[in-house]
Amino acid sequence: MTLQSNARPRDLDASMLRSWPLPIPSHDADKEERGHVLILGGSREMPGAVILAAVAALRAGAGKLTVATGNSVAQLVALAIPESRVLGLAENEAGGFTVEAVAALDPLADRINAVLIGPGMQDEEATARLVHALLPRLHGTDTSIMLDANAMGAILHPPAGVNPPFRFDVPVLVTPHAGEMAHLTGIAKEEISAGDDRLALDMAQRWNAVVALKGARTVIATPDGERWQHEGGNVGLATSGSGDVLAGIIAGLAARGAGLAQAAGWGVVLHARAGERLAARLGKLGYLARELADEVPALLEQAAGDTADTATRPSGSFAGGTRVER
Repeated sequence: MTLQSNARPRDLDASMLRSWPLPIPSHDADKEERGHVLILGGSREMPGAVILAAVAALRAGAGKLTVATGNSVAQLVALAIPESRVLGLAENEAGGFTVEAVAALDPLADRINAVLIGPGMQDEEATARLVHALLPRLHGTDTSIMLDANAMGAILHPPAGVNPPFRFDVPVLVTPHAGEMAHLTGIAKEEISAGDDRLALDMAQRWNAVVALKGARTVIATPDGERWQHEGGNVGLATSGSGDVLAGIIAGLAARGAGLAQAAGWGVVLHARAGERLAARLGKLGYLARELADEVPALLEQAAGDTADTATRPSGSFAGGTRVER
């Protein structure tokens, strides 16, 4: 399909979200119905990233959580998230995971609804090898696949005999900010930050991926040319760990049954609104990434009310309000 690069993207506003409600578990749902999410990431230097993402996935409503992280930090992660099963994986000297991790993860492949790979991972080439070893095992399942942070380097480091950039057989979600997109494409960060969203469309088609290009204005594009945009939140979201929280929210929504584009769209809005709530209480600068996830359950409750009511709502409704660039 030819991408409609001149078409205006749809705004992720209250009206849009009311027409695109999230899957809601039944009142008597068990944790299996709410979805099982696997977060693969962390390292000796950045164990906190996988913790942030994992907690956010639970706050977004996932019913079951498994974290796969390095042996060196697995016990720490298990203590930090007692709700999770934690698997320790073999690490190389650079802090990346070895491909032997695939064997440890193989039994989970048919039992997870969503997998997020990347938060806190090190050694881009080793991570790419692991991603490419895992993808064939996940194909043919109903698992939603998200690549964040270091794991997006799989695009630059394809398997032997394949020329970069890599094109995915089945669409995955990638979540680059401008700096990461510059790394993946070789285009100057300043050019990407200028706001021309045709790049997101082009890369979505080239990589066969849903692309969420993050920034003060976030653009989400799909391989078939669909496009959404959102401006919101505040400068406080530009803080260490904020992207890990966003990735975890998206993974949690995908585990519940949202498609990749829907999970990304809702995740971006929830993340921004959480930042607005924290800014109202604490100020725009100085709130912490780990505080964002705690706002999500109440926002989801509010969103459920908004999407159930088609009446016109004031600007204070879930996705309304003033848009603030961050």
